[in-house]
Amino acid sequence: MKNRWLIAASAVGVHASIGSVYAFSVFKKPLGQLIGTATNNEIAMTFSLAIFFLGMAAAIMGHFVERHGPRKAGMLAASFFGGGMLIAGLGAYIQNLYVIWLGYGVLGGIGLGIGYITPVSTLVKWFPDRRGLATGLAIMGFGFGAMIGAPVFNYIIETFTVAGGGIAYTWFIMGLVYLVVMFASASYLERPPQGWLPAGMQAAVDAGERTVTQDLSQLMANEAIKKAPFYGLWIMMFINISCGLGVIYSASPLAQETMGLTATQAATMVGFMSLFNGLGRIGWASFSDVIGRGNTYLAFFLIQIVAFILLPNLTSVVAFQIVVFTILSCYGGGFATLPAFIGDLFGTKELGAIHGYVLTAWAFAGLAGPQINAYLHTVTGSYETTLYIFSGAFVVALAVSIAMIIYIKRARAELDSRPSLA
Repeated sequence: MKNRWLIAASAVGVHASIGSVYAFSVFKKPLGQLIGTATNNEIAMTFSLAIFFLGMAAAIMGHFVERHGPRKAGMLAASFFGGGMLIAGLGAYIQNLYVIWLGYGVLGGIGLGIGYITPVSTLVKWFPDRRGLATGLAIMGFGFGAMIGAPVFNYIIETFTVAGGGIAYTWFIMGLVYLVVMFASASYLERPPQGWLPAGMQAAVDAGERTVTQDLSQLMANEAIKKAPFYGLWIMMFINISCGLGVIYSASPLAQETMGLTATQAATMVGFMSLFNGLGRIGWASFSDVIGRGNTYLAFFLIQIVAFILLPNLTSVVAFQIVVFTILSCYGGGFATLPAFIGDLFGTKELGAIHGYVLTAWAFAGLAGPQINAYLHTVTGSYETTLYIFSGAFVVALAVSIAMIIYIKRARAELDSRPSLA
């Protein structure tokens, strides 16, 4: 029997590797200098493609994860993500943006999607006693990936700038590093036996000191997408991700225009945003084990309704940063709490596939959030209108979360009222 905490460590290894995608801003300026004919939108398309294919690959390949297991799926993710970086490096070396799109955006994005869902669905099964904590650990790794990757990327770019190959060598070197790390991590991933419980939990159940809380259902992925709660999850995630990405995309100029921060001060704030993104993933997901998944999402949306109204009206730099960091913690927490929420609602039979379906919300939010933000800023000349609209969107998400809580209470009462088969 494998050690479930080493399984968790392996999951963190996979997620910390693919989470480096959030450090793409490091490449924006050097790419523009390398390929002088490329517009800002064309450079940004590299990142947009990666996020879009992340969401779509997660949806399409979820069944592959369930059918072939986490080890094979993890190695496939490593091949796409690491290999995609190597191809992107070739594109940078020959200064061809289309090859970069293919490597970093398409192939790398597919690796992102497979790598994201693979360890999460496995961890939920290894931690029936602490689902939120387990998934929070793995997805925390994704949030911290940029903190590790950004300074390393920047160091390699600056080291090889004299030779004119900074970006190319960065992707060549890190593509190989991520291949090794992800292959090593994936090789330890494995599902627990059917019905397995941790020793302490099993002893407590046998002694009658603890009961195993039943999931509300055990559905196949294609059954789950026919149920209303699936679309409740999708809508909540779409709104949370769209608004969160809108802040991530514009954080530096927002801080400079609203609070008068210098570019250096704004960049420091962006670095701390990654920290709170990661901390929010482990913190909120663990807290969801105590207060319940539905109440956790309710808290996300209540907090962010207030936060987005406050942002354009703050005059204190410290208060501004606290509010931004709070938003980022809710953004990360939404991702980390989601797999456990799916398990509660639909069971673990095909959790990876269902998780992939819900993550299509990420694919479309990756296009919606930054684009809405950029368009409204162009039209109005400020971020104030955008922030108020995002606050209004969270009112919709709040209503959906309340409906989800009502559904869960009714479904739980119905399940508890059924006669035992024992």
